[in-house]
Amino acid sequence: MQALKGINILLRAMEPEDIDTLYNWENDTNVWHISNTVAPFSRYVVEQYVFSMQDIYTAKQLRLMIEADKKPIGCIDIFDFDPTNKKAGIGILIADEMQNKGYASDALQTLIKYCFNALQLHQLYCSILTDNEASLKLFTKHGFTVCGTRKDWLIVNNVWKDEHFLQLLNE
Repeated sequence: MQALKGINILLRAMEPEDIDTLYNWENDTNVWHISNTVAPFSRYVVEQYVFSMQDIYTAKQLRLMIEADKKPIGCIDIFDFDPTNKKAGIGILIADEMQNKGYASDALQTLIKYCFNALQLHQLYCSILTDNEASLKLFTKHGFTVCGTRKDWLIVNNVWKDEHFLQLLNE
C-alpha cells in the first residue's frame, strides 16, 4: 500500500523504525482506557505486531502511521473490518505535543476518503467518551453523528464514564 496523502500528513504502513514510538504510545497508561488495555506491552509484542500486520482482508484491521514533516506523530486504526456488511470501526491517536495543530482532522479526512473510495465501505463508526470534547468535535466536524449513548460503559480512574457511539454513512 502506498502512503495516503492528506494536506499536511501522510498515512503510511508501519515500519520497523516505528517500534519504539509505538511501544511508548501503547504503554502510556493515560490512554489505556481508550483501547481497553489492562497491562503493559513488551517491546517484543509490539515488534511482532508490526512485523505480522497482514492484509486488511485477512487481519480485519489496519494501523497506519500518521506522519508530518517526515516524523510519526500518531496512528489511525481501522478495526472490526467487515467487508461483507461494508463497515469498520476507526480510532485515532495523536501524540500529546502534536495535538491541536489540525493533524488529526487531516488524518481523519484522508482515512474517510480511503475507506469510502478504496475499500468501498458504506459506514464507519467509533466510540468516544462523552466528556472527550476534543474527539467529539473532531468526529462530528467530519460528519459523524451520535447514534446512542452507553451508560456507565467504562471505568476510568474508578469513575464510571458514559460513551457515545457515532456513525458516518457513505451517502
